[in-house]
Amino acid sequence: MEYIPRLKTKYQEEVVNNLKGNYKSVMQVPKLVKICLNQGIGKAASDKKQIEAAHQEMSIIAGQKAMLTNSTKDISNFKLRKGMPVGVMVTLRGNQMYEFLERFITSTLPRVRDFSGLPTKGFDGRGNYTMGIKEQIAFPEISIDKIKNITGMDITFVTSTDSNEESLVLLRELGLPFQK
Repeated sequence: MEYIPRLKTKYQEEVVNNLKGNYKSVMQVPKLVKICLNQGIGKAASDKKQIEAAHQEMSIIAGQKAMLTNSTKDISNFKLRKGMPVGVMVTLRGNQMYEFLERFITSTLPRVRDFSGLPTKGFDGRGNYTMGIKEQIAFPEISIDKIKNITGMDITFVTSTDSNEESLVLLRELGLPFQK
């Protein structure tokens, strides 16, 4: 028997039933397409150990191997050369996406300092929601003792709709705690 994440089952059984009244067909109901995690390395771009540490942390958080992003051009003010690593990214789809979202909602967001709900201003006009986390130690997978510097990351939830309102309703139904 194949393992199906709990949040995926919830989407298929509850969320689609709650939202299908607004659409002519069940296939028009918006769905979560992917979750992108992105972390900039910043001043650590020249330090190989910190780049490897960021790569390792992102892989642990996401549950799949992270990818280094390289600079596309030279910027002398930042002492940056073309091809130098400047960040780490992961794109989650399918079961891993639902697993990450469930861990994010149930164990990471409650650990964020002074958390009072997600702001609703992170929508981009095309149905995608982007939010930032200031400290990667909010994730329970990361041990506080092993990290050398605290960095933040951006998390983007990409949906199949072009409307911010429909995307907000979908993400609320999936369990993201938005501010009222």
